[in-house]
Amino acid sequence: MSLRSVERWRRAWREKGIAGLLCSGPAKRPKVNAEQFAALEQQLLRGAVSHGWPNERWTLSRVSMLISATLDVNLSVRGVWELLRRHGWSCQQPVRRAVERNEAAVAGWVKETWPSAKPPRRRWGPGSSSRTRQPSR
Repeated sequence: MSLRSVERWRRAWREKGIAGLLCSGPAKRPKVNAEQFAALEQQLLRGAVSHGWPNERWTLSRVSMLISATLDVNLSVRGVWELLRRHGWSCQQPVRRAVERNEAAVAGWVKETWPSAKPPRRRWGPGSSSRTRQPSR
């Protein structure tokens, strides 16, 4: 920390006490206000395909382009992430599964075939952390 910052904190302490040292909020107002985000959220809920992208996945760069086109506000990818996170959106990856997947067949395989295919559990007994030296019996 610099000497100038320490002097600024001391002056704030002398003039206002503990209230002078409290955070005064963000350094600047957000570029997207609540009503603009509500309009953006409606566009996001419509889906990426409705906006011309080939799949239904929203990426931060796609959301950035959408914000630029609809709200005329330019945000970096980091700024888009902070905006979405601030409004309760999270990063989610869709589960990749084949369209032809048969859930009943998978459940049957897991229940019947997998137990015989996986190796048996190791029995408890004296052991050694060394790979070369076996425990004496």
